[in-house]
Amino acid sequence: METSVSLPGTFIIAGLGFILLCVLTLPFLIKKIEHNLEAFLFVMGVLAVTISQLWSFEVIKTAALSPVSPKHPIVEVVLIAGILFILLSQKIKSVTRSLEQKLGLKLFVFLLVFLLGLLSSVITAIIAALVLVEIISALRLDKKTETTIVIFSCFSIGLGAVLTPVGEPLSTIAVSRLKGEPYNADFFFLIRNLAVYVIPGVLFCALTGSYYSKRNPSTCDTLEAEKSETYKDVLIRSGKVFLFIMALELLAKGFSPVVDYLMPRVSPQVLYWINTISAVLDNATLTAAEITPKMGILQIRAMLMGLLISGGMLIPGNIPNIIAAGKLKIGSKAWAKLAAPFGLILLVVYYIILFVF
Repeated sequence: METSVSLPGTFIIAGLGFILLCVLTLPFLIKKIEHNLEAFLFVMGVLAVTISQLWSFEVIKTAALSPVSPKHPIVEVVLIAGILFILLSQKIKSVTRSLEQKLGLKLFVFLLVFLLGLLSSVITAIIAALVLVEIISALRLDKKTETTIVIFSCFSIGLGAVLTPVGEPLSTIAVSRLKGEPYNADFFFLIRNLAVYVIPGVLFCALTGSYYSKRNPSTCDTLEAEKSETYKDVLIRSGKVFLFIMALELLAKGFSPVVDYLMPRVSPQVLYWINTISAVLDNATLTAAEITPKMGILQIRAMLMGLLISGGMLIPGNIPNIIAAGKLKIGSKAWAKLAAPFGLILLVVYYIILFVF
């Protein structure tokens, strides 16, 4: 797509470059920042908009209202779904045991992975991950099998959640950034442009997860959440999501002078592979730092698919990974042993689909 945007001045480039470096490195180097990521990104977003000299009433209004927008009400969904999850958590466990016995393990796992992937775009990736934790806690299988189910489920959730702007922060910020010309992105923009890639991916995760799920002799070594959800947890999480979306909006606006100039000039193939960095970095933050309406639709697809697939390969890459691995005490090594090779296979397959056929 042609663009007439000029290169920003040296001060803006240097300042935004320093902020980007902080965003990409400090959460890994400083534990306090990692545990307060939303507040840290908010501060970085404020600094980015300040350096770019883009403050206006419209910027403040967009950042404050985007998390609760009627067009993509992600905070409201997280709050309501979180409350319903607490009320239904015991029912989820009892239904899990009954269905697994009636359907058999392989069919049960297939339906679990597939349905959580699709439903995550409606109930959010966060709630889908919490439901997954409850189901895994109820299954009482051996640790290896349960870890396998969790990993393929998180891949599925990470892919499926992108289909609507309430599914996860990545999709929220993508739709928000593309709401103007030329895309005029609405609630169904991502479904129209990504469903043909995402739904087969969710199905493949379900089939693979089912294939590798085998009932071994029962042992005491199983995965189980140590702490049940509380209403306080739901309120805190909703507040964090609100602050996180605000931070992403500010970061996206602050980086826009450089992103609008640079990103349309990067080939879709390069964007696809560059965004495999999402394996170790939150993909919503990377989306905020990269996406612009001046990109072509193939660039947008390549960027988002690269982010979504690689986000499942390591625990830090995606919200459902972090929630499920944290609550079920799955280690980074155990996660990477299965998820990294599977993610690499998906990356190659999707590259062929996107750029060869």
